[in-house]
Amino acid sequence: MKKLPARTMHIAMPLALTFVMTFLVSGIATIRAIGLEPGMVARWMESWMASWIVAFPIMLFLMPTMRRLLSFLIETK
Repeated sequence: MKKLPARTMHIAMPLALTFVMTFLVSGIATIRAIGLEPGMVARWMESWMASWIVAFPIMLFLMPTMRRLLSFLIETK
């Protein structure tokens, strides 16, 4: 299988991170809010997509800023 070029990492990383994190967090929040009832999975998926649509662009914007800020606290090789 052919791999993506290295230049795609700055998009692929936040895409994957927000995809997984919003999936897990929205699932936990949905279960806590409505419990394990019929229709819970559909409401979870709606909540997940809404949160991912917001989280991905925010992550794209904030990731470079956070790297710069953290570079003041974390030593690099």
